[in-house]
Amino acid sequence: MPPVATADVIRERVRESLALYDELAFALPEASLASTLPNLPSNAIGDQLWCVVGARESFTGAIHAGEWVGFSCSLSAAETRKREAVRAGLSRSAEGVFAAIRDLDSDDDVRWRLSLRLLEHEAAHQGQLIRYLYGLRLPIPAGWKDRYALD
Repeated sequence: MPPVATADVIRERVRESLALYDELAFALPEASLASTLPNLPSNAIGDQLWCVVGARESFTGAIHAGEWVGFSCSLSAAETRKREAVRAGLSRSAEGVFAAIRDLDSDDDVRWRLSLRLLEHEAAHQGQLIRYLYGLRLPIPAGWKDRYALD
């Protein structure tokens, strides 16, 4: 059971991760959502963001339930290629995540563990998306440069 200070740190880190994705969604050209890494097995950037939205929605449900209840995503395959739909999905799912953790008791171990698993998922996709940004020569948002000391 994390002390209150730890709970506040986790909330802060989650808020920072959510903000990084918002910044990325505003920086990406719509056409890049269908882009894959050339000459490498990869899915499209929009598919990566579909997984981020779905994980947020799924972990929000798990945090409310106190256990994993399965994965689902509100974004359709077609919406993963539309910048406004991706932005809306990221924004909506971020609001859901933060609402789910905002009032967690500091001694709610199961829900904090689920929150940390979500944060790990967010970070894993950030690492993958950095490879896409470099590999496709897309502009790297300032917040991503600062957070990960990127060029």
